[in-house]
Amino acid sequence: MTNKDQTHDLLSLRDVAWVFFAFATAYFLSALLRAITATLSPTLSMEFGLHASDLGLLAGGYFLGFSMTQLPLGHWLDAHGPKKVVLRFLALAVVGCLAFAMATNFMGLLLSRMLIGAGVSACLMAPLTGYRRWLTPDIQQRANSWMLMTGSFGMLASTLPVQWLLPTIGWRWMFAVLAFLLLLAMGLMVLKLPEWRLTTKAAEPDEAIEKPGLLAGYAQVWRNPYFQRMTPIGFFNYGGLIAMQTLWAGPWMAKVAGYSSLEAAGGLFWINVSMLFTFLMWGLITPKLYLLGLNANRLITVITPFNLLIQFWIVWSGPDAGALHWALFCISGSVVSLAQPAVGGAFPATEAGKGLSGYNLVLFLGVFCVQWGFGLLVDMFRNFGFEEGASFQSAMAVFLSLCVVSYIHFVMHKTER
Repeated sequence: MTNKDQTHDLLSLRDVAWVFFAFATAYFLSALLRAITATLSPTLSMEFGLHASDLGLLAGGYFLGFSMTQLPLGHWLDAHGPKKVVLRFLALAVVGCLAFAMATNFMGLLLSRMLIGAGVSACLMAPLTGYRRWLTPDIQQRANSWMLMTGSFGMLASTLPVQWLLPTIGWRWMFAVLAFLLLLAMGLMVLKLPEWRLTTKAAEPDEAIEKPGLLAGYAQVWRNPYFQRMTPIGFFNYGGLIAMQTLWAGPWMAKVAGYSSLEAAGGLFWINVSMLFTFLMWGLITPKLYLLGLNANRLITVITPFNLLIQFWIVWSGPDAGALHWALFCISGSVVSLAQPAVGGAFPATEAGKGLSGYNLVLFLGVFCVQWGFGLLVDMFRNFGFEEGASFQSAMAVFLSLCVVSYIHFVMHKTER
């Protein structure tokens, strides 16, 4: 895009505020839907007779649906713009919420959950794509940070507020209300989001024939040495962080530490509060740390061992590991979130979208595999005769070992971006 085109696309401050509000409303709801299963897990387990593996698969279904759209999403955003893409995707999320509300068996819940995940999968990538064209660089950084803050508020809303509403309206009506709120967010987007101006001429027929396929277009992403270095730690450490925060921290507090449902929801609330302030602090101090030479690689190298020690502490403490332990786990593990912009910076600007989408795929596949795999491990250890608490501890020990191996891979591969 030329400077002239970019200047023409820049929005006024009033329009920026409305655009941000429209995107943030949808992202708030997507984050709420992402984490709500942690709060609803006791209710759903009781009503549908779910085992730990079923619960892990159900929660992970969101991330599986999310992952399935990541590779084509970047192409569609570039071709059609954020407004058209996010509206069509959110329509799927509305259908998914209504289907979840009417589900009568586990398979109905799972398919609905996958549809919800696919439907909200553009709620962050769409605004980031639009901000790059519509906002000046300094406002882009601020808007990106505030979007993540909005997501933290959504995760907060999925804890105590959901627990308080559950006895009043029930989980089915709760999802019907969420479908209605998504429709309101879509209406706001129709009114306030700018149209997408194509800045490149249409390809000639011969050029279209020679255009590489979707997977071929990502070949250079998979082959990038820095992408390969960051893949295991993104899959297990970062994906595992999200998996624990959005699901397994809740059942651990309820089934291992002996919390009541309300106490577990309260624990999740404070865990998410701690993460909200953690991401706020990362946004404030990261530029200063980078000026001191403390880039993502060095920060991950130094801080991740503390996260591994906290995981060991959780395994060792068992019933004594509660909300404080899990908050420390999430806070120390958040350093791996710096990997995402670092991977984007490892590619030229014309390929950064593919790099970010490819890494998003790694992260959310990691969340799905850890959420489901953790539940499978809990059930497996139970079948071996372990008590429930010991089964959770053993599954956590396996997860810890995978995180250790991923960290060793990261440290030994010295490739810089």
